[in-house]
Amino acid sequence: MAFSSSASSSTSFPSLESLMEQEGPVVLSGDEVCIPRSADLLESLGLPGGLLPLKDIQECGFDKTTGLVWIRQKKKTQHYFKRAGRLVSFDEEVKAYVEDKRLKNVSGVKTKEYLVWAPVGDIAVEGSFDETIRFKSYGGISRTFPSQAFSRKE
Repeated sequence: MAFSSSASSSTSFPSLESLMEQEGPVVLSGDEVCIPRSADLLESLGLPGGLLPLKDIQECGFDKTTGLVWIRQKKKTQHYFKRAGRLVSFDEEVKAYVEDKRLKNVSGVKTKEYLVWAPVGDIAVEGSFDETIRFKSYGGISRTFPSQAFSRKE
């Protein structure tokens, strides 16, 4: 059974804790709900909350059984992470399998590497104090940045 919610005001959407208690996949709709809940989910897994700064989100979801997370937005977007000095492209649908401090089998995320867009396949927080985050492309390119470069405030 899927959980669906359509927020009519910024105070009417459920907390992450209440969503995690639901049976089956959790499915939410709209920016008002999906933006804060997806950031909350990332942070609960030890990842920076600003890692996926998507816009005009139509749907987001999480299947606790498989670890699949997905976010669908109206159109492809780009975001420049100033502190990392990187331009990132997000497709209409971004998917990944989550585990503690890691997103694996990522799809729908590309970063500009020289003149080429490189698809990101794996994102992991590393270091004894979670101070760095490593992005690895499917082609084997790996880059490490300060985790703070992807906080909600960036």
